[in-house]
Amino acid sequence: MNIQLIRNATIVVHYAGKKFLIDPFLSEKGTYPPFPNSLRQDQKNPLVSLPTSIDNIINHVDAVIVTHLHLDHYDDAAKDILPKHIKMFVQNEEDAGKVRNDGFQNVEVLHDDTVFEGIQLIKTKGEHGRGEILKHAGLVCGVVFKHSSEKTLYVAGDTVWYEAVQEVIETNKPEIIVVNGGDNQFLQGGSLVMGKEDIYEVYKSAPQAIIISVHMEAVNHWTLSRVELKSFNHDKGISSNVLVPDDGESFSF
Repeated sequence: MNIQLIRNATIVVHYAGKKFLIDPFLSEKGTYPPFPNSLRQDQKNPLVSLPTSIDNIINHVDAVIVTHLHLDHYDDAAKDILPKHIKMFVQNEEDAGKVRNDGFQNVEVLHDDTVFEGIQLIKTKGEHGRGEILKHAGLVCGVVFKHSSEKTLYVAGDTVWYEAVQEVIETNKPEIIVVNGGDNQFLQGGSLVMGKEDIYEVYKSAPQAIIISVHMEAVNHWTLSRVELKSFNHDKGISSNVLVPDDGESFSF
């Protein structure tokens, strides 16, 4: 497999001969206002440009996976640019209806036994924060990829560390794990996605796995920088296990 970080949670995954685009956030730098009630109110989203051309990102994509419909995972540019016949996987019927309303004709809800072109796609649970903020954050999912010719991949999505993430790891024993690790927050309510301690819990639960932290420094409410996470990993002695890619960087396994 090959995993390329595009920007934020947008990744391109080549897996068992198929190309997946996950959480397409494709707008030009500065298209949207900052998320309110959070840091950097003087900076528009996305904070950074795409590292490669739209064509490179979307050409020959076999399927798109949208873990949830927040703007920084599925934006107006994605709705406009992606071909309307492309295979779209979403987390539930509510999201499917909205994506169909955007004109997409081939929309499927992920389950724990979905198969696409011989690749098993297992929908996983996530919690987009802790406590009261969950009422506002909405439902999210992740996905596990399995195929006999590939290592098992777990894309956790917008979730903090909690027992369901540990259960996914214990049940599926993924060798590669992608976490959303920018510790994004509003001014109240705590972490919406994983921070460094959450990522360390993932490592402790899967010490043999390679963990890739994405969703960093791309939207205004991030609080964990790449530099800080790399320093934390170094101090914990896990730098070879927890990778912190730059936008556009890719890894093959």
